[in-house]
Amino acid sequence: MKGAIHTWKDVTAPVELTCDVCIVGSGAGGAVLAAGLVEAGLSVVMLEEGSHMTRADFTLQEAEMMPAMYQERGTRGTADGAITVMQGRSVGGSTTVNWTTCFRTPAAVQQHWAQHHGIDDLGLDPHFEAVELRLSVAEWPEAIANPNNRVLLDGARALGWEAKALRRNVKGCANSGYCGVGCPVDGKQAMGITYLQDAVGEGLQLYANVRVERLEVDGDRVVAVHGRGMSPQAGAPDGPAVVVRPKVAVSSGGAINGPALLLRSGLTADGRVGRRTFLHPVIGTFARFEHVINPFWGAPQSVGSHQFIDRGPDRVGYFLEVPPLQPMLASVGMAQFGADLREAIGDLPHTNAVLGLMRDGILPGDDGGTVSLRPDGTPRLDYPVRPFLQEAFRHAFEQMMRIQLAAGATIVGSGHYQPVVARSEADLAELDRRAYGAHEHMIFTAHQMGGCTMGGDPSTSVVDTEHRFRGVPNLFVVDGSVLPTSLGVNPSETIYGLAHRARRFVGEAV
Repeated sequence: MKGAIHTWKDVTAPVELTCDVCIVGSGAGGAVLAAGLVEAGLSVVMLEEGSHMTRADFTLQEAEMMPAMYQERGTRGTADGAITVMQGRSVGGSTTVNWTTCFRTPAAVQQHWAQHHGIDDLGLDPHFEAVELRLSVAEWPEAIANPNNRVLLDGARALGWEAKALRRNVKGCANSGYCGVGCPVDGKQAMGITYLQDAVGEGLQLYANVRVERLEVDGDRVVAVHGRGMSPQAGAPDGPAVVVRPKVAVSSGGAINGPALLLRSGLTADGRVGRRTFLHPVIGTFARFEHVINPFWGAPQSVGSHQFIDRGPDRVGYFLEVPPLQPMLASVGMAQFGADLREAIGDLPHTNAVLGLMRDGILPGDDGGTVSLRPDGTPRLDYPVRPFLQEAFRHAFEQMMRIQLAAGATIVGSGHYQPVVARSEADLAELDRRAYGAHEHMIFTAHQMGGCTMGGDPSTSVVDTEHRFRGVPNLFVVDGSVLPTSLGVNPSETIYGLAHRARRFVGEAV
C-alpha cells in the first residue's frame, strides 16, 4: 500500500479508518516506531496535531515560525507562568525545531533506574547504534565551534573544568544556527526527512492537523482513536471527525500532551498518569565581549560541560550548554524591557549566553511536576520550584558567570529580572543577596519527560518495561513521558533508542 501525508486541506469530510497500529504523535518516539512497524508489513495510521512543513516553509523568521511550529503558538508554560515551555508542534514534533544535540542515556542514570525503579538493563546499545547510523550522529568538530560555543569551551578549560564538543544529528549542515525554526537546507536529520520519510515510503498513512481528543476503551482494550481536523491557525479543532479503529494504539504525543490524552480517556493508572513530570529546568546568564560573537550564527549547542552533573547525594546536579541567540529568542531570555532591552538587542553581536539545565527527579523526594486537565480538556502543567532547585540555580548562576569572565567577558549578568551584574569574580558575592525560584528570574524548559513513567513495579509505574500501559494490553506509550527521571543530557537520542527497541513489543501485540 502506498503511503501518504494528508493535511487539513485533504480532510474535508469525516474519515473512518482501520489499521493494525494507530500512533498518536509524529516526534522522536512515534516516527522511529512507525518506520519499524511498516517495514515489518503492518498497516499504520499516524495522527499529528501540528502541520506538515518542509524546508520550503522555513522562512527563518522567528515571528512566523515560532507560532507555527511550537505548542500553543510558542506560549506554553506552567500554570503559574513561572516556566516557559519550548516544545515542538509539527510533523516531526520537537525534532523539527531542536538544536540537534545527541547523547546516549548516561550509565549512571540507567543504574539509578535499576536501583530505584525496577528497570533492569534495557539493552539499548544496539538500538543507539542503529539510530546513530540512520541519523548521521557524529561529534561536531571542536575546531569549527563558533565563537558563541567557544565561550563555554575556553572559559571552562581556563578554570580547569570539563568541557567538550558534542554530537549532533546532521548531514550537510550549513552551520547557519537557525535550527530552532526549522532547517532550511535539510541538514538537520529530523524525523520529517528520515524515519517518517522511510515510513511513508513503506505505506504509513500520516494525517497532519488532527488533534486526538480521546481513546475509546471497551473493557481492557482500546477500540477506537477519536480525533478532529484542525486548521493550522485554529486554537481548537474546527474540522471533520477522524476515527481510527486499530488493533493496537500507541501514545507518542510527548510528556505533556500524551498524559493529557490518557486523562481525557479516563486512563489514570490509579492516579499516576501525569505525575513525576520532569523538565530539566533551565536558567541562563548573559555576557558582553569586546570581540564579535554573533551568537545568531553557527551550530548551536555544539559544546557542553558536565562538570557539575554530580554534586553529591543531597544536591541537584546540572549540565551546561550554549544556546543560539536570534533576536526574538534573546529578547525573551534576557528578561529586560523597554530601553534596557533595546540596548541589549542592539549589542547582540557581542553577546553570549550560557545555559544551566537542572537534572531533576534524581534526589529522594523530587517528584517533579504534574500534568492535569483544564476544564476544556487541554493540558495544565504545574511544577513547584522546590528549595533544592533554588540552591542549584544559585550555584549554577555563579559558575556560568565565572566561565564567561574566564573566557574574557567584560561584563556578565544573571537571568534575574533585576540582574546581578559582575565585571570580576569579586562582584559575584551579590548573588548571595538574591532570591531564586519562581518569578525571581527566567526559567525555561526545552526537555519534557515523565508523566507516564516506566517501571518494574505495577503499583508505582504507568507502563511496564515493554512500554505497555498497565491494565490495557493493546495500548503502548512510546515517547519521553516514560522516563522515570530526567536524564542530565538532551533526551532525543534516548527516545529514539527506546522507540527502536519498542518496535518489537508493539509489533508482537498486533
